[in-house]
Amino acid sequence: MHIESSQQPNVSVASDLLVIGAASATDDNLSALAAKCPSLGALLEARDFKGKSGSSVAFPALGSAAARDILIVGTGDGSHADITKAAAKAGKHARSLKAEHVCLSMGNAGAEAIEALSAGNYVFDTYLPEARKGKAIGTLTLCGMRISDSDIQRAQILMAAQSHVRDLVNGPPDDIHPQSLAAAAEALGSIDHVEVDVWDIDRCKAENCVGIEAVGRGSVHPGCMIHIKYRPPGAQAHIALVGKGVTFDAGGYSIKPSSGMQTMRCDMGGAGTMLGVAKAAAELGVPVAMDTFLGAVENLIDADAYKLGDILSYPNGVTVEIHNTDAEGRLVLADCLLRACKVEGVTHVVDAATLTGACVVAVGEDFTALFTKDDDLAGSLSSACDANSEGLWRLPLHAPYNDMLKSDYAQIKNVGGRSAGATTAALFLQHFVSDDVSWAHLDVAGSAFHDKGSAGSASGATGQMVRSLVAWLEGLAS
Repeated sequence: MHIESSQQPNVSVASDLLVIGAASATDDNLSALAAKCPSLGALLEARDFKGKSGSSVAFPALGSAAARDILIVGTGDGSHADITKAAAKAGKHARSLKAEHVCLSMGNAGAEAIEALSAGNYVFDTYLPEARKGKAIGTLTLCGMRISDSDIQRAQILMAAQSHVRDLVNGPPDDIHPQSLAAAAEALGSIDHVEVDVWDIDRCKAENCVGIEAVGRGSVHPGCMIHIKYRPPGAQAHIALVGKGVTFDAGGYSIKPSSGMQTMRCDMGGAGTMLGVAKAAAELGVPVAMDTFLGAVENLIDADAYKLGDILSYPNGVTVEIHNTDAEGRLVLADCLLRACKVEGVTHVVDAATLTGACVVAVGEDFTALFTKDDDLAGSLSSACDANSEGLWRLPLHAPYNDMLKSDYAQIKNVGGRSAGATTAALFLQHFVSDDVSWAHLDVAGSAFHDKGSAGSASGATGQMVRSLVAWLEGLAS
């Protein structure tokens, strides 16, 4: 997307769509249009437009502006959240109109408007016939909006990273499997100060990555461990990111029903998120050393697939009895967490995973669930999410619930039962985290992928948490 600025009146900019943000029907941002369109007030009154966040009125310009179409969107109280909601809706509307050139006039809104407009404009239409494809915004003119060139550049990097995540997660399982996810990670090696190392299945076996080896046995696409290393000059902190990369999840022998399997390409949403964070942070030159570990597997059924009752012995001495082969992501994450905690200098480890349906029941699609013992880490992650209008809700990492994980034949089992499923999954992961690092687990089961679209987003992958985690990293470096 090419982004340019203009100080012309918004009605004078030739475009396919003019988007005007307004906090009320008499907002000053509407004055130029009102002068050209005397019936505007009556139209807004008839549509009961009062500037409420997310409300909108659309109509053809018909000579009242140099644009082809006009969309007036309510910006509410002008908060970050309200601007984001308005801009996302405008982006989706632009796609429906096949608007390639959009003029955005949102007063004092900042770069969040650009990011949200891009997110709303996104759709995964690679396999649709041309007649059904929309048009992505090619040129965005910011009219009267004073956003610095550096903020625009940062927004473009974040927009591209978020869209890249969505493309990866939305891609069909035949296209996105462990090896293609590894190839996407290896492409990051062209960025300054980034190195990528991929452990194939033979190396994983040699390194005793028992979760990746077991879960991936049922697939013709062997599992792999992906390590993205970023070492910028003058790094002021050192963290590790971990992502669950189950590129398709049939459930193994604990097979999912067809309806539950349909969208299981989304089960690599955690790995996609962390790959996007690594990409954006490196391109922005964030002065924080990072090691990103992605465990990539397919969980399918085959004569060689892992089975109920199997016991996995991890390198840290923890043994795990398999009570459900559909609770596979935590087995893969365990391998990654063990490696992340061993990297010299790492002080914080954050993992992201589409881990539990229980999380979706608890917090829905608008929130990512957070588990951590570190109040300071919880606070800094929450602040970053608040600043980017992404929902984050802390759930209890309640130690007594470890009793639910006790096994008769091993130290723990890989599921804890029906109650507190998101918490017991997090407690399972805690067995593979060193005491000397600060750790947070992000369950993105609801937030990473939406089965149905919304007023400001297409259905499918969302790319949520990319912008917030990058902001969190920037905070560590400040």
